[in-house]
Amino acid sequence: MKPPLSRMKRAAARLLLACASLLVCNFAAAQTSATVPKVLRLAFPVAETGFDPAQISDLYSSTITGHIFESLLTYDYLARPVKLKPLTAISMPEVSEDFTVYTVRLRPGIFFTPDPAFKGQARELVAADYVYSIKRIFDPRWKSPAQVSLAQEGIVGLQALLDQTLKSKRPFDYTREVAGLKVLDRYTLRFQLEKPRPRFLYTLVNLPAVAHEVVAAYGDRIMQHPVGTGPFMLTSWERSSRIVLSRNPGFRDVVFDGEPAADDGAAKAIAEQLQGRRLPLLDRVEVFVIEESQPRWLAFLNGEHQLIQRVPEEFIDTALPNNKLTPALASRGLQVHKNASPEVVFTFFNMNHSVVGGYSPDKVALRRAIALAYDSQTEIDQVRKRQALIAQSILPPLTFGYDPNFRTEMSLYDPARAKALLDLFGYVDRDGDGWRELPSGQPLVLEFHTQGDQRSRQLNELWRKYMNAVGLRIEFKVASWPEQLKTARAGRLMMWALGNGAESPDADAFLAMAHGPQAGQGNFAFFSWKAFDALYDAQSQMADGPQRLAKMQDAAKLLVAYMPYKVHAHRLVTDMAAAPLRGYMRHPFRLDYWQYLDLIPENPGATTATR
Repeated sequence: MKPPLSRMKRAAARLLLACASLLVCNFAAAQTSATVPKVLRLAFPVAETGFDPAQISDLYSSTITGHIFESLLTYDYLARPVKLKPLTAISMPEVSEDFTVYTVRLRPGIFFTPDPAFKGQARELVAADYVYSIKRIFDPRWKSPAQVSLAQEGIVGLQALLDQTLKSKRPFDYTREVAGLKVLDRYTLRFQLEKPRPRFLYTLVNLPAVAHEVVAAYGDRIMQHPVGTGPFMLTSWERSSRIVLSRNPGFRDVVFDGEPAADDGAAKAIAEQLQGRRLPLLDRVEVFVIEESQPRWLAFLNGEHQLIQRVPEEFIDTALPNNKLTPALASRGLQVHKNASPEVVFTFFNMNHSVVGGYSPDKVALRRAIALAYDSQTEIDQVRKRQALIAQSILPPLTFGYDPNFRTEMSLYDPARAKALLDLFGYVDRDGDGWRELPSGQPLVLEFHTQGDQRSRQLNELWRKYMNAVGLRIEFKVASWPEQLKTARAGRLMMWALGNGAESPDADAFLAMAHGPQAGQGNFAFFSWKAFDALYDAQSQMADGPQRLAKMQDAAKLLVAYMPYKVHAHRLVTDMAAAPLRGYMRHPFRLDYWQYLDLIPENPGATTATR
């Protein structure tokens, strides 16, 4: 029996409605999947300080600003050995034969991200912006940590402008012409230096442009309002907790163009993936501050983050036994990136401190005894899980100045010799309580400033063990990293352990850590010794070669002799990326890299627009 016509019509109608609904749902799903934003999530182990290039010097704040602001030059992302290339410059600078004049031409049509400071006008980047930004580093108002090191470059007239400002006690005069910092036309500027600076091009990598209108608009709040020309812009900031950068919608038309080495298979694969694609590829980057290593590691393992830089040492053996991913992790397609890093890990002694500072033989003996009593190799094996090389000097790998065959007493562990030095110079236990006193008979207590995270606690226990073994009492002063940094710059810390990474393929900046004129800036030890300064100044004006290398190593040996820094290690770095992440390759000197990363959807049904 056939169903009535009306029933058939109703059934057909329901079928058509179902099909229509399915088509609508599929269309909506396709639309949604096609517009799924590409969001990279990762963590910093240390809190940021702010986002004004003139006022910051720490790695993590600089990583953020590196994606927002742009300098004249940068490094090719893939080239190894590293290679300089133009960023906002239209070509590499013209350099005089004596390395004292550098002329740079900017690429027209680069714009700052829109901001109320510009009053609704499109604001183009011009040569005067770099002049303003460099002058601002010398403005006493901003207390720029970069001022002392930039002063060493000897831009004609800049130091005189600062000196006049300090003498007159008037506001810094940005309108005053500086002979060594000339705007030749809208897009051309010229640097003139007082003396030869063969590596000034490296300096131009780290001088980002800031617009004067933005500084005028936000004043002392400028740390919260970074406005640059780069591929990303700050869209959300919860201090010491969460930082969100979004793709700059007005970023100029930049397509990837890298130069991998012919024998570098990983770099060549990235080049094939990215060649010709418009940057940036991500829509958003979310950075979380997670100081404790375990939750940071778990956030990556649980898929909350797609990248973890510097896998915490305590998890290396678990994740990479025998230097190989466990089967469980390998089955998830995790990518492992292991690299040597141009870094030094060190403890500084405040040379102005009444206990550990000074240049007299007894004070030198105390610092050398402390260094001899501490076993850096055990630190590398137990705490850093063999993710470091023992250091012979302050000169790091991957830089000119480093020699793998260079040997000094910096790495020596000799507690018997440490005790002998202490005894010889009067650091003995006079009252029988088991602790040594100062030669004057006053109590001798080492104050080691530190943070509260797990690794710091492990390192503290090593310090306690080794100092106790030679009769030296040590106490630990715990505070946050930004607080310690501020106090260190003011010269109020006795001892503090830090790491420092190279910003260029040259070790000059590491010798600068002991350069007298840079005390309180890069020179946290406040070390000042004429013989060292003479060696530093001489090598800074020399072209690379055997003679320069010899002077650099002589300077490094002086630091072993006077021991303002106990240099522990050069870190090795193990990063991990989740399977969907593409394009990651650690650069030894660049801090900006998010523009080169891409995320491939794990769900085969989901798609994202290709740029």
